[in-house]
Amino acid sequence: MKALRCAICLGLLALPLLATTATAATPVRFTIDPDHTYPSFAADHMGLSTWRGKFDHSTGTVTLDRGKRTGTIHIVTRVDSINFGNAPLAQMVLRDTLPASLCKTQCAFFDAAKYPTATYDGTLADFVDGAPTRVAGKLTLHGVTRPLDLKIEHFKCIPDPMLHPRERCGAEASTTFDRADFGIDAGKSFGLDTKVSMQIQVEAVQDP
Repeated sequence: MKALRCAICLGLLALPLLATTATAATPVRFTIDPDHTYPSFAADHMGLSTWRGKFDHSTGTVTLDRGKRTGTIHIVTRVDSINFGNAPLAQMVLRDTLPASLCKTQCAFFDAAKYPTATYDGTLADFVDGAPTRVAGKLTLHGVTRPLDLKIEHFKCIPDPMLHPRERCGAEASTTFDRADFGIDAGKSFGLDTKVSMQIQVEAVQDP
């Protein structure tokens, strides 16, 4: 009888551990915090200087399965939220093309009226010490979808101090791509290097 009581006690003590293990193995969904998410970029201006800017409005979701060491990411960025700190320049790149007086070939810009958003979908990969170090994904920009991987340079999750016990995760990621591959080739004919480097700051909060 004593042995039976001990077995029952041990079983009860194990229940919280089993519940924790089950929770840890379940994919957790996070919603992007738009106030702490800014894809920024640097682009060449004829080898003379570097244009730098960011996109001010992004939304999306992340799933994270720590047990299986995988996850997904879905980000939608509003193209017309581009911000150079220079309003006339932003308005120019949101056009469909450069003015005909300035350009005869390779003139295409974002054409934000026709393509108002850029979308990135990817899978978290190459986990080290429980954190992903890469995203294998695809970028859809200017109506074109192409493979594009991100290097995750920093990834961390903590209990959100304002929303405890929900978690907040943050990451810094980077990538480089050729905008001409997406049909945005303005300036290439007169010397602009169309390669763009991106540094992406993102935070997401665990869903209730």
